[in-house]
Amino acid sequence: MESQNINHEDEKIIENRKLNIWEALIPVVALVIMLAINVYIFEDDSLGGSNQFVLLLGATVAGIIGYFNKVSYKSMIEEVAQNLKSTTGAILILLMVGALAGTWFISGIIPSMIYYGMEILNPTIFLAACVIICAVISVSTGSSWTTTATVGIALIGIAAALDISAGMTAGAVLSGAYFGDKLSPLSDTTNLAPAMAGTDLFTHIKYMSLTTVPTILVTLTAFIIIGLTFDSVGDADVTKYQKVLDDTFNITPWLLLVPVIVIGLIVKKVSPLLALLIGTLLAGIFALFFQPELVLLVSGMEDWNAMSMYKGIMNSITVKVEVPPITNDSVLAEEMSDLFKGKGMAEMLGTIWLIICAMVFGGIMDAIGALATISRALLNLFDSVFGLFASTVVSCLAINVTASDQYLALVVPGKMYSSAFRDKGLAPENLSRTLEDSGTVTSALIPWNTCGAYQSETLGVSVGEYFVYAIFNWLSPFMTLLFAAFRIKIRQLSGTQAID
Repeated sequence: MESQNINHEDEKIIENRKLNIWEALIPVVALVIMLAINVYIFEDDSLGGSNQFVLLLGATVAGIIGYFNKVSYKSMIEEVAQNLKSTTGAILILLMVGALAGTWFISGIIPSMIYYGMEILNPTIFLAACVIICAVISVSTGSSWTTTATVGIALIGIAAALDISAGMTAGAVLSGAYFGDKLSPLSDTTNLAPAMAGTDLFTHIKYMSLTTVPTILVTLTAFIIIGLTFDSVGDADVTKYQKVLDDTFNITPWLLLVPVIVIGLIVKKVSPLLALLIGTLLAGIFALFFQPELVLLVSGMEDWNAMSMYKGIMNSITVKVEVPPITNDSVLAEEMSDLFKGKGMAEMLGTIWLIICAMVFGGIMDAIGALATISRALLNLFDSVFGLFASTVVSCLAINVTASDQYLALVVPGKMYSSAFRDKGLAPENLSRTLEDSGTVTSALIPWNTCGAYQSETLGVSVGEYFVYAIFNWLSPFMTLLFAAFRIKIRQLSGTQAID
C-alpha cells in the first residue's frame, strides 16, 4: 500500500484494564449483525451510504461501552482524529486515482492498453498473465495501490472484451499486486512489519519468501487450471472489439509512454502522489493532441478553443464522463459500454466516505482499549507454539475487521506479541512474517477496510465478487499456519529451543 507518512512505529496502544473481553466484543458483534442485515436488505447498494451509517452506529455502541468504563468523550474524539489523520494519504491518493483514471480514459491510454492487450493475451493464459504482470509491477513500485490503479484497470477492461469474469480478473490482479507488495523493499508494510517485530528488512523478506513463493505458485496453478476451462474467444470476436476501440479513439503506442513514465517515477522513489499527478497532467496534454474531438465532446461545448479544451480536461479529471462507442451494432455497444466511461475524482467520494466512517469506528475501538483487550485475550488463549502463531493470525484478521486499517493490523499485534515470541525462543522474523501473511494481504478482503474499499472502487468490482478469486490473499494466512503446524522453517533464537 502507499505510504501515508505516519510514524506507526511510535504509535501508542491504548490499554484499559477495566474493560473485559466481553465488553470489548459487544461493538464488534453489533457491527457484524448490523452489516449483515444491511447487506441482506440493500444487497449491492449497501456501499451507497447505508454501510457507512452502520459503521457510525457501531462507533456509537463502542462509545457507550467506553463511557461506562470511564473513557472520556474527549479522548475518544482525539483518537478518531488521529485515525483520520492517518488516512490523509489514502484519501489524497484515492482522489488522484480518480483523476488519473479519467484522463487516462479520455486521452485513449486505457483504451490503447486494452486494444494491444487483446492482441497478446488470449483467455487461456490471461488470468495467469494478470498475476505475473501485476507481481512484476508491484515488486518494482512497492505498491499494490499503484499497480491496480494503472495496469489493473486496463486488465479489467481487457477481461470484459474477452468475456472473462471481472471477479476472476480482479482476484488475479490483487493476487499479483499483493505478492509484489509483500516482497518489495520499497513497500511501507514490508518495512513496517520487521520494525514491529524487531528484525531487519532483508532478513524479513528472505524469511517471508519461504511462505510467499509457495502461495503464489499455488495461486498461479489455480489460475492456469481455470484458464484451461475457458472457451477460446475467436480472432473475429476480438477484432470487432478492437475495431470499435479504434473507431472511437485514436489508438497509438505513443500513448503508452505515459504509464511507462509513471511506473518509472515510482520505481525511482518519487512520491506516489506526485507520480499520479504527473501521470494525470501528462495524460491531459496527450488528450489534447491525440483525442481533440473527444475532449470537445465531454466539454459540452460546440467550438474547439482554449475554453473548451480546459473544460473538457477538467471534466475528465473531476466527474464521470462517457463517450458513445462508434458502432452500428447496438448489442456490441451495450457489451462494451463500461469501457467507454471515465471515473473522475467525484466517483471516489463514496469510498472516501466509507473510509472516514470506518476510521471513526476504529478510532473509538482503540480509544476505549477494545483493540488491546481483544489482542490480549487472543494471546492468552493458546500456550503452544502453534497456538501463538494462530492467535497472531486471528489478531491481525480481527484488527483488520474492527480497526479497518492494515497498518494497525501490523502495529497492534506486532507490539503485543513480540515479547511472547521471544519467551517461546522464537526469532523475531517468525512474527514479522506472520504479520504480513495475515495482516497485509487480508486487508483487501474486507469491504470497509481502507484497502478493500480502495481496491473495490479502483477496479470497479465489489469485494464479494473478487473474494474467492483473490487466492493469494486468503491462502497466505493458511500457508503460514501450515508452516507453523509442521514446524517448517520456524527459526529459533540463537542458543535457545522453542518452548511448547
